[in-house]
Amino acid sequence: MLILYKKGMDYSVLLKTHVFRGIQISEIEDMLNMVPWQIKKYHSKTLIVQSGEEVRNLMIVVKGSVKGEMVDYAGRVIKIEDIPAPGALASAFMFGNSNRFPVNVISLSETEILFIKKSDFLHLMMKNDILLMNFLDMISNRSQFLSEKIKFLNFKTIKSKLAQYILGKAGNERSSIIFDMTQNNLADYFGVARPSVGRALGEMEADGFIEARGKNIRLLDKKGLADLTRDQAGSV
Repeated sequence: MLILYKKGMDYSVLLKTHVFRGIQISEIEDMLNMVPWQIKKYHSKTLIVQSGEEVRNLMIVVKGSVKGEMVDYAGRVIKIEDIPAPGALASAFMFGNSNRFPVNVISLSETEILFIKKSDFLHLMMKNDILLMNFLDMISNRSQFLSEKIKFLNFKTIKSKLAQYILGKAGNERSSIIFDMTQNNLADYFGVARPSVGRALGEMEADGFIEARGKNIRLLDKKGLADLTRDQAGSV
């Protein structure tokens, strides 16, 4: 791991991040000149953060990509998501009583991450309303994403997970959807094997619930899909 201080930073990258959205590049540079920060470089497949470590910094991926994954007590790896540049890590866990990383963070490629100490970032938010509102918006979005992720853990079978996912995408009005994830990504999202997703989709099509043409999914029996979610939901 190589650490760079006050150099090697392309400030224009930060314009694309949620936290600095709507702030002029000159303002961003002025803000970062007010506090210490550093960039750390990681090789591909490096463990950057281990689950349970305290969140002491705002961490923004400025180059490359990382993934967050959990390992359950049975040793199964559940991929939470990929975070490409420019994305923030564990923003929803920076503050609060249990401000620890909920997942392992692993680099997927040659990666660079910007670190700003939590106390310094708090100082910057107190001086800039846009930065503060961006951060509040960002952690609200993260909380909503994690809430959706937890929802899927309550379903016992892959077909029930897929039914919930499809119905959620379609809503009350639509009778067709386009998957915004590949089957590999869906498998990671659900924490299951890739072949299992394809097999479950095939069974749902054979049962007359859906018609699948690549990423295009037509809902033939919404009631049947809803029954799948009710029948297979775990107890709360």
